[in-house]
Amino acid sequence: MPDPSTHYRGRFAPSPTGPLHLGSLIAALASFLDARHHAGAWLVRMEDLDPPREEPGAADAILNSLRCHGLHWDGDVLYQSTRATAYSTALARLDEEGLLFACDCSRAMLSTVGACAGDCRTRQGAISSSRAIRIAVPAECEIQFSDGLQRQQHTKLGNALQDFIVRRKDRLHAYQLAVVVDDAEQGITHVVRGSDLLDSTARQIFLQQVLSQSTPLYFHLPVITTGQGQKFSKQNLAPALDNEKAVYNLRCALRFLHQHEPPADIKSVDLLLAQAVEQWSPARVPVAMTIGADSIGLHL
Repeated sequence: MPDPSTHYRGRFAPSPTGPLHLGSLIAALASFLDARHHAGAWLVRMEDLDPPREEPGAADAILNSLRCHGLHWDGDVLYQSTRATAYSTALARLDEEGLLFACDCSRAMLSTVGACAGDCRTRQGAISSSRAIRIAVPAECEIQFSDGLQRQQHTKLGNALQDFIVRRKDRLHAYQLAVVVDDAEQGITHVVRGSDLLDSTARQIFLQQVLSQSTPLYFHLPVITTGQGQKFSKQNLAPALDNEKAVYNLRCALRFLHQHEPPADIKSVDLLLAQAVEQWSPARVPVAMTIGADSIGLHL
């Protein structure tokens, strides 16, 4: 992890598709502890890019859960729903550099890795109005980076994830583009998040490179899974956090991250977090992509 003397700006970026659950608390807590341990800033960004998937009131509920668990952020929350102009500006720059093309492939036409398979690049004048915008990734493009937990990563982006979408057919800006534009806007230097987003990182680094932006340091945590091996998620009906049990929830998250657990007589969220910040050790986090909930005594 980073040198303590380095200026540090971290962030937690939930999607308002439901309330906070233990899996998202683990990610939020780890990013918070790492930022505060290095005397850095910790920001919250609401990734409300996809209205059809959002749950009414979820954004406010998430922020309330963070407050109840003592995870207080710096500055104002950034809402991606207010950032369309910034994303369009980035797209215009990519277009000026000849990196974008329209694609009207149906899902059935896409390749096994979700790439354009309809030869759209050679028939731009005939593309229908129902179209996505993709960024052209050179066939020889390879992305390498050292993850703070998952070690050295090497992705042959030109083969594995070529020509990915930056604006969807419904004209909503794609997650990969929005994240890169917002990380640059907020000056993010360190990204601590779940391993389920590890395969997004190569695409984001590619966009950072073509937009002449700096690349943060990444640390991808193991994600918590149920007894059936399913990731804790809103789609898998992970139970919402009980905000009245904030100390218990934080202890569960610390146990999952293999951190020193504060003494049992500490009943205050603020006191528990103060000790957790002081004793935070990224080296103690298990090098794994997933860990079962039963490892911390939860049987789900």
